[in-house]
Amino acid sequence: MANNYYDLDDILMEEEYVSVHFRFEAKGLGVLDPGSEHDDIEAGAVVDIPLWLAHDLCLRKFITIKLPYFYNERIRKEIQADASCVDLGRWCPYFYEMGLRLAPISPDQTLGSFLLYCLQRRYKEMLCKSLTVALTTAPKFLTLLTKEEIQLFEAARDSMKAYNKWWFQGARLERAPVLGRKRRLNALLSSFELT
Repeated sequence: MANNYYDLDDILMEEEYVSVHFRFEAKGLGVLDPGSEHDDIEAGAVVDIPLWLAHDLCLRKFITIKLPYFYNERIRKEIQADASCVDLGRWCPYFYEMGLRLAPISPDQTLGSFLLYCLQRRYKEMLCKSLTVALTTAPKFLTLLTKEEIQLFEAARDSMKAYNKWWFQGARLERAPVLGRKRRLNALLSSFELT
């Protein structure tokens, strides 16, 4: 997802907290650590800060980012076992968007490929359920999805509704009466009419 200044989901995703490790002492930033009694953050301190701030500080090589728990090995193994049953929406409603923001600055080089693998495995099941699940059972399934997956699910369901409306209620195409005749027969008939 592109970084959009006015997108509410993008703003909420950037407000998610991530743990960072300060490489240097930070004068006057003790307010970032609620448990700190000092005005400064010492070198080596681990603090939870919003993603937008962590992203900027990491680009300046001031901190190193620790990936959130929902990107760790245990969760990756759960997703590899059966991706469609994992409740990503509970861990982080912006699982993919946050991962895409963290991938270029993360020490873990496999994060991007893991996100792609996860979406590929979940997309097939999500698409099948969006086309077949009744509207009464859909809310149970929607609780397992992230915000982006919910948008994909609803788009597929709306597409299926429009298709069914067209198929069962829409106007049918009619066959043109000219299509049934052969050209040669038409040419012969027209030559007799001229004489």
